[in-house]
Amino acid sequence: MTDTAKSFLWWLFAIIFTCGIAIYQRVTGPTYPVTGKVAVNENIIKYKLIRTAENDKDAPISVTVPDKSVNGTISYKRFKSNDTLTAAAMTREGDKLTFMMPKQPAAGKIQYSVSLSGTPEPVKLTENPVVMRFKGPVPLFVLLPHILLMFLAMLFSTRAGIEALIKGKKTYLYALLTLIFFIPGGLILGPMVQNYAFGAYWTGWPLKGILNFGDLTDNKTAIAVLGWAVAVYMLRKNPNARGWAIAAAIILLAVYLVPHSVLGSEIDYTQQPK
Repeated sequence: MTDTAKSFLWWLFAIIFTCGIAIYQRVTGPTYPVTGKVAVNENIIKYKLIRTAENDKDAPISVTVPDKSVNGTISYKRFKSNDTLTAAAMTREGDKLTFMMPKQPAAGKIQYSVSLSGTPEPVKLTENPVVMRFKGPVPLFVLLPHILLMFLAMLFSTRAGIEALIKGKKTYLYALLTLIFFIPGGLILGPMVQNYAFGAYWTGWPLKGILNFGDLTDNKTAIAVLGWAVAVYMLRKNPNARGWAIAAAIILLAVYLVPHSVLGSEIDYTQQPK
């Protein structure tokens, strides 16, 4: 097999691997909708309950239920609050039962449960309440470049790690490109996205104090960028120091395996008036 063919296969593997990691991070994150199905009046009802919404308007919570004899009730309260649960009837619009969840400030969370009538006992869609977080709208001209650069950083990180393992000649080049994509994607556009969404550019360590590690997403980014900065520096000094690239690639992979938005910004309503 020629070197060109081998390089193509390694790039193909890196692309597939990176796409897989991106999908994994998305579907395991706390903002991915809760899905499932329940039986009501011998009919199977499939549902998708949202866990994130923009705070410029109320958020629609909808369930498709063609059986007109079935009604819906939603119970909700602010997450991490001393509120009592509020119960409200869902409005039928054709085949859909809908409730407009009152919008919250950026980083405000609501926990809610949906029940369907039509049987001797109401049927709860989920065993535990669903927690949704509100965020400010993020312009696409900021969000899309951020996503693209973070994807490219992960792609070149993976390829740099492979190149180091096979003792290829382009380890330093791929490491440098990883850092070139990662710095603007994670340290410039990332904080811009967070500021639009939650009103703060950086909420990780050490801005909230030496012992307060703050937002996990910010800390993950800082650790990964630092790892690749060290790797690039060491490879520049010694092109054979491939172990640094392998270590940095592993660190970035570990960072991406932690679901996005875990331990992210949130309002503690117990510290605020009702």
